[in-house]
Amino acid sequence: MTARALFRYMQPRDLSAHTPYRAGRGVEEVARELGVDPEDLVKLSSNENPFGPSPAAVEAIHEAAAGVHTYPKAVHTDLMAAVATKWGVEPGQVWLSPGGDGFLDYLGRAMLDHDDRVLVPDPAFAYYGMSARYNGAVVDRYSLHREENFAQTPETVLSDYNGHRLVYITSPHNPTGSEMSLDDVRTVADRTDPETLVLVDEAYGEFTTQPSARQLLKERDDVCVLRTFSKSHGLAGLRVGYGLVPAGWADAYNRVNTPFAVNTLACSAALAALEDDQHLEQAVETARWAREYMHEHLDAPTWESGGNFVLAEVGNGEAVAAATQRAGVIIRDCTSFGLPDCVRVTCGTRETMPEVVDTINNVLAGGIAE
Repeated sequence: MTARALFRYMQPRDLSAHTPYRAGRGVEEVARELGVDPEDLVKLSSNENPFGPSPAAVEAIHEAAAGVHTYPKAVHTDLMAAVATKWGVEPGQVWLSPGGDGFLDYLGRAMLDHDDRVLVPDPAFAYYGMSARYNGAVVDRYSLHREENFAQTPETVLSDYNGHRLVYITSPHNPTGSEMSLDDVRTVADRTDPETLVLVDEAYGEFTTQPSARQLLKERDDVCVLRTFSKSHGLAGLRVGYGLVPAGWADAYNRVNTPFAVNTLACSAALAALEDDQHLEQAVETARWAREYMHEHLDAPTWESGGNFVLAEVGNGEAVAAATQRAGVIIRDCTSFGLPDCVRVTCGTRETMPEVVDTINNVLAGGIAE
């Protein structure tokens, strides 16, 4: 075989069906591009906690740092037990993972065979489909409709259901903020086949007043729940999430888990964050205030949201996001979600939100959205 032929042969497999996940732009990246001090920018594009991590989590990271030469066996077990206690489940029902997306991977490894079909919402977090395809699954979609305010009902999901192995529900939904009630999740599970697993992604669950689908784990084995420390607990950079799964799945976790995937610092920080109720309450209460502030003061139509963000219709999302960024506020253009006329604005602090809203309104008043 010639070198040229070998080069062609030794290429990655065809990944063209995988739409890359496009994260919100970082402060340092934008600051370099604009030639400004990062301190002069407000980043509200990635649904992060504007208060940062809990001080207790930061202290725990410092204390654990000297032990990073050892594998995180004990602290991993401790975090599983702590999360289990928080939710009233057995430790074996907690699948720790490197971020919520890590749990999606574990679930795919455990549940999907080649050519199984999964059903995901549209618009949606792109990694649902990517993770499923990595495991050989075929991805179908059900649509959340703008004219229905992106409402999530059993009929919305089941209109495109056809015996799928996995059905993904996001509540609160990213990027629209819409929610599905616990009764409606139960209805979806009741009306799907016994072989269908309903995954409820509650990455933004702390910010809503809706009850968690965790309650359904007490009565059935066809529902699981995704949670994360990235949003409300401010640990996005450490990548620590988890799933709550039916009883009896512990052996499956041991067979699909990447060895020691959640690192020592992440486990230590998450353990401390679980104990800091004051920090969590501050983040949640401020996000709820900021949502209402945006609904009342943004000069653009917005949708009700259960998350720590608001979706706004601005005409030209890319242009508005770019102009707002030049003015010092980084928000999310939603073109990658299939909503090119919208932006998503993360909830900031009480001190920053008035300036953020004024900045967006000034951009809109300048006609850039047309």
